[in-house]
Amino acid sequence: MQQKDSLELNNKIVPDEIWREAYIAFSHYPELKDTPIEIRFKRNIKKSFMQAQPKVSSLLKNKKDRSYIIYINKEFNIEGQEFDLSMVPSEVLIGWLGHEMGHIMDYQDRSSIDLVWFGIKYFTSKNYIREAERAADTYAVNHGLGEQIIATKNFILNHSQLSDVYKDRIADLYLSPDEIMVLIDEIHEEID
Repeated sequence: MQQKDSLELNNKIVPDEIWREAYIAFSHYPELKDTPIEIRFKRNIKKSFMQAQPKVSSLLKNKKDRSYIIYINKEFNIEGQEFDLSMVPSEVLIGWLGHEMGHIMDYQDRSSIDLVWFGIKYFTSKNYIREAERAADTYAVNHGLGEQIIATKNFILNHSQLSDVYKDRIADLYLSPDEIMVLIDEIHEEID
């Protein structure tokens, strides 16, 4: 792969530790080319490894002028198990970032009021969380990241150090590997 300095990530701020994976994930989303997005490490994201959201300061701007942030837990604790970024394979990290970029795609067409309402529903309704997470997975698959999304799901669901409580939550809220394969097959059928 090329060196970081020779690659162009317009309006993107990405930590050095994950620039390769971020570059690959961004390359699947040409629509986000000029969208300001910052990827930042953060401690203690609740119940998640990553989280995408609009920057609060940009909520009052026109939709096309908004900026977004993807928070990543560099080290996290799930049900008492310590876990860190170094334990995540590159393909899985690409899938996770692609999923978060799917959220940003979903956010772009929403008004500021709708985004606030989205946040309220996301934090108060399990059914809405399921709908939002499955939509983000679908965006990622439709943008050519199906294999990476499957790798991400398998990494989580088959990881012996992660608790069954966490795995059950992921299985309940997100598309399953089988559902992702169906989407991939549908895309291939449309192309053929």
